[in-house]
Amino acid sequence: MSKAKPELSFWQIWNMCFGFLGIQFGFALQNANVSRIFQTLGANVDQIPALWIAAPLTGLIVQPIIGYFSDRTWNRFGRRRPYFFAGAVLATLALLAMPNSPTLWIAAGLLWIMDASFNVSMEPFRAFVGDQLPPQQRPLGYSMQSVFIGVGAVVASFLPYVLTHFGVANTAPAGQVPNSVKYAFYFGGAVLLGAMAWTILTTREYPPDQLESFSDNRTEDAPVAVAGAWKIGALFLALGAIGLALIGTLGLEKELYLLAGGLVVFGALFVWLSATRSGGAARQIMGDLYGMPAPMRRLNWVQFFSWFAMFAMWINTTPAVAEHFYGSSDTTSAAYNEGANWVGVLMGTYNGVGVIAAIVIPIMVRAMGLRMSHLVNLWLGGLGLMSFLVIRDPQWLIASMVGVGFAWASILSLPYAMLSDNLPAAKMGVYMGIFNFFIVIPQLLAASVLGVLLKLFFHNQPIWALGMGGASLIIAGLCTLRVPRMEAA
Repeated sequence: MSKAKPELSFWQIWNMCFGFLGIQFGFALQNANVSRIFQTLGANVDQIPALWIAAPLTGLIVQPIIGYFSDRTWNRFGRRRPYFFAGAVLATLALLAMPNSPTLWIAAGLLWIMDASFNVSMEPFRAFVGDQLPPQQRPLGYSMQSVFIGVGAVVASFLPYVLTHFGVANTAPAGQVPNSVKYAFYFGGAVLLGAMAWTILTTREYPPDQLESFSDNRTEDAPVAVAGAWKIGALFLALGAIGLALIGTLGLEKELYLLAGGLVVFGALFVWLSATRSGGAARQIMGDLYGMPAPMRRLNWVQFFSWFAMFAMWINTTPAVAEHFYGSSDTTSAAYNEGANWVGVLMGTYNGVGVIAAIVIPIMVRAMGLRMSHLVNLWLGGLGLMSFLVIRDPQWLIASMVGVGFAWASILSLPYAMLSDNLPAAKMGVYMGIFNFFIVIPQLLAASVLGVLLKLFFHNQPIWALGMGGASLIIAGLCTLRVPRMEAA
């Protein structure tokens, strides 16, 4: 006989979400400083998007795999917690090594390792909320995660600026990363490992049989009919092949090979899915991707345009602000590094606003509902990013980041609130990983085309990438209206 899952206390929810502070601490250091490290090691502005390919590509591969296996893991350390620990240790080592990279390509490789490790820890956290909390407490759980994401990101983003204020060197010889960035990464590694250890040591998990007994965990697992998957596969294969031919024939930018190659790979996988008799992990993940719940199909478009915008902002804000507002792209100059430090303040601002927004958003939801609240927040972010094109005084960019902060808090919580109650407990991890596809794919697209677009249409001026990101958030808000009210409740 099924029973209701017991509610957890505020402090129990606090403990289970605290590890997210460490994950976001590392992510924020990565987002605010890796472009700076790449430029310091000799990267040109139009190369930066391609160098960032590692981050979304690792998420695309790692998250559904980790989700699939964490759904099937149970040992004396738990179900999700072994993945928290493994990812935290690897990410800490990568954070310590990144600012000491001797060459550009070593830095790009460390970004790959670092982002993969973040994903190993992060993916199970989304499923963790569904595992541990009854439906009525899940919005609180996701909001708590958003608060810790904001706090971690604020402190991490401000670190180089604060360290410089206390006398740590903010410039270095050509090809060397300043000490203000190095020490920030060292501190970030300690915070990441400590926060994750806190969650691991203070939180228990339900054994599979007990989790199965709760009434909120729908476990129906009807087979997905995949015979028609070859049609989608054939379309992707054709588009990818045409793209590869055009890139080679017209001599287009090499970054576009990633986009065309991705279409070919997914096309081949869908064709394989319709023909295979395998019951392994790849078959299960692709089958769940093909037969995903209807709310996910609508939410995917919201996620796609939202995360295209965020990735455009993360990889272009440092070069955009340094060049457009401080007049320098020379990484050894005081002006460039002053601008880069101000970007840390801007990143900290939107994450700090995100903490406040995470408290305000539940009130908005009660007044306007999930869909309209998400639309309003995304549009605030879109207007904030587009305002970079018209603002002249960099101090006023703080106001721009207020809008971005509301969008960010909303992106981190409301789509999951719309989705989580529609997922079966036995597949919570793998579906959260598949949902991540539509976070990662737009980032891969941005990494493939942003550099090309800036070169072809905007004279390599990265400020225009922020304008494109703002327009993408406006489109994401409109896509929110396609999510059925009954599904988003």
